[in-house]
Order: sequence, then structure tokens, then C-alpha cells
Amino acid sequence: MSRTAEQIGRTELGPRPLPPLGEQRPATRPAAVDTVLANGLRVLAVRHPTVPMVEVRLRVPFAGADPLHAARAEVLASALLTGTERRDRVAVDTELALVGGELSAGVDPELLSLSGNALADGFDTLLDVLGDVLTGAVYRDDEVLGERERLVERITVAESQPSVIARKALQRHRYGDHPFTREMPEAADVAGVDAGEVRSLHAASVVPRGAVLVVVGDLDPEDVVSRVERALGGWSSERSAVVLPQLPELTPGPLRLVGRAGAVQSQFRLSAQAIPRTDPGYAALQLANLAFGGFFSSRLVENIREDKGYTYHARSYSEFTPSGATLLVETDTAGAVTAGALLEIRYELARLGIKPPSESEVETVRQYAVGLLLTSTASQGGLASQLSGLVPFGLGLDWLLEHPERIRAVTAEQIADAGRRFFAPTRFTGVVVGDPDGFDALELLGDVTRG
Repeated sequence: MSRTAEQIGRTELGPRPLPPLGEQRPATRPAAVDTVLANGLRVLAVRHPTVPMVEVRLRVPFAGADPLHAARAEVLASALLTGTERRDRVAVDTELALVGGELSAGVDPELLSLSGNALADGFDTLLDVLGDVLTGAVYRDDEVLGERERLVERITVAESQPSVIARKALQRHRYGDHPFTREMPEAADVAGVDAGEVRSLHAASVVPRGAVLVVVGDLDPEDVVSRVERALGGWSSERSAVVLPQLPELTPGPLRLVGRAGAVQSQFRLSAQAIPRTDPGYAALQLANLAFGGFFSSRLVENIREDKGYTYHARSYSEFTPSGATLLVETDTAGAVTAGALLEIRYELARLGIKPPSESEVETVRQYAVGLLLTSTASQGGLASQLSGLVPFGLGLDWLLEHPERIRAVTAEQIADAGRRFFAPTRFTGVVVGDPDGFDALELLGDVTRG
């Protein structure tokens, strides 16, 4: 006779106790090389032989002050892999497929990113295709036209999505017309981009000096650097990659109410200045944020989802910017409970400082943070992505390996201090996007202004 999970988990004396967590051993530093090639490209190679694969992440600073830069950059990223002087689109895909590989490109206001992988014995092929794309992409007129039309269609659809509307409103509210806010170009701007403009942008801005290539896999790091130098040594330019100008400090202030007539939901996007990962207090802030809204069992989720039923999803997190970091609080609620949701969000922000996390809360978020970090870096792809996100901020493998110990060293009092320092409601600003008919109730709560 079979037993249910509940029956298995209980004894005559009550619930069967959970076994204690195993002792977490310090991470062993893998073999790694971090160097800068003659052409200015920084290469970080890490041996991680979990499977016979290799992961690559190339990040090229790709900022631009021209208001049309975002549109041209999006078309460039979409058409980058459509053909070179040596290979057409089919040949690029075929050669990568033959070594179990793939390569993709994307762009944001800060970076042009290329990500790929292949079998370890296909690394040279992956590098050859990558180098060919970087130095020989041709952007044929018909390919650019096709990618441009697909982009226009996707952007047109996205612009009607509430989350996109809210993000654009938040960026304008926080940073005005700073290039950092141009995360999605206007469809009309993209429609006006021609192949000549894309080719000119590639020649001027897809450059190695200031770029970073992260390679993680079942390969010797010294050998990786030699092979990268052979394959990408011809990628050169006298220019340096263009970085974003510094962002202004985020100023606390009223929430801007952005009308969206007939909306059945309201989008909350709150933000406050925070500290970067290089700050000694970052680990305490990380745990305080988890306790507030950083995972499913957080205070914010327990309140406005589990207890009040105002939303299906709520979260808070750090967003790392060229100049530092900000805290973000996000949730979407039914329009009828917009005022109630804002009241509870502000209540939980204040409560984190007034009633700091208990010892059990602290231990829960500590275990979650360490476990999440270890899990996210266990695979080659996860480690490569983590490192590529750290390197532009002056951090690297040592920081990643040492961070679990920093998390374990954080005290309850340090978390309480981070709660008081960073989560006070008066430190935040942001936007609420929703039906204007519900704004009267929000105005009764104060510290809001109509956009």
C-alpha cells in the first residue's frame, strides 16, 4: 500500500523534522587568466570543466549621445549575424551548428553584447565566426531591411504593453533625456534607419579597446588567451569603445501619476538611490532587500499578495547603473485597489526600519542568497554570465568567490541598519501608471503628483 507525501512526512509524535543543512565548503578558485590583448580587448578565461563545452560573453561599451543612436544600434544588433564577406547567414548558422554552437547579439543603452557557446573542441570555429562577424559584417541592404521591418513590428506591439509604458515613464521620471533611458527606440526612428548608417556605426563603435571577452569552459585558460589572440588579433581600431556619461544622483520626491485611460491594472515602479557591489555595505543591503521584497517569502509578497490579494507578483531588486546602483520596487495591481496597494508598500518600507528582520528571517535570506549565488554559478553559462556582468564594474572572479563569505558575515544589526538607511519611504520616487479615475484616492495618501 502506497503512502502519501504527507503520511511519509509525519510520525506518531508529529511532523518529521527536517535534516540540518550540510556544511557549505569554501569555493575552490579555478584556474583563470585575466589579461588585456595588444588591441585593447580584455580577456577573462576561466577553466570550469563540468561538461565538454565552452561559453563566451563579449561586452562592448556602446553608448551614443545622438537621439537616433538607439534605433541604429538596435538594427545593428539584429543584423550583425546576417552575413559577412566570407559567410552568409546560412553559413554562419551552419558552421556553428556543426560544433554544437550558437551565437546571439543584443544591445542596450550601455553595451553591445554577443553571447555564444560550442563544444570545447569547436572553440576555434566559434572564435573564427565571432572574429569574422566583428571585422567583416557587411549588413546587406536586403538583410537590414528585413531585420528593420521585424523590429518595427515588435516595437509597435511592445509599446502597447503596460510594463513597457511603466518602464519608459519611470526612466523619464528618474533621468529625463539621459541616453540611459533609451532602452527601446521609437518604431518610427527604427523605420528610418538604412544599411549605410548601420555600416558606419559598426566601423566607428564596434571596437576592442574597452571591450571584455569572458570565456568559461573545459579548456586551459592560458591556451584560451593564445587562441583568442590569434582569432581576434585582427580586430583593431584607434578608437576606444564609448561609455555612458555619468547618471545624476536619484532625487527622492513625489510619485508621478501617469494616466492610462481605461486601464484595469495599475503599474507601480518605485526607485531609490542605493550602493554598488563594490561598497562594503552591499552584502547587508542585499539581505535587507531579500527580506523586504527580493524573493517569494518576503514581507512585501506576504502582505500584498498572500494576505491582501492585491497582486499576483511583487518584487524589489537592485539595478546596477554606470554610476552606481538603485533600488526598484515593482508590482502590478487591480485598479480598484491601487490606493490600498500603495499604502501597504509604504507601510512595509517603513516597517523594515522600525521592525528589523528577526533572527529566523535573517537566516532564511542568508541561506537563500548563498544558495542562489552558488546555484547560478554552478554551470558554465551561469558563471560566464555572472562574470560578464561584474567585470564592467571593476569586479571579477575573486569577488564572486568571496561573496558567499561576505554574506555569511553580515549581522542582524547590519541588516537592520541597511533597512533604516535605504528603505525609508521618503527616500523613494517613481511612477504609478493607471486609470486616472482612481487617482483621487491616491492623492489622499499624499506625496504624489499628476504627470
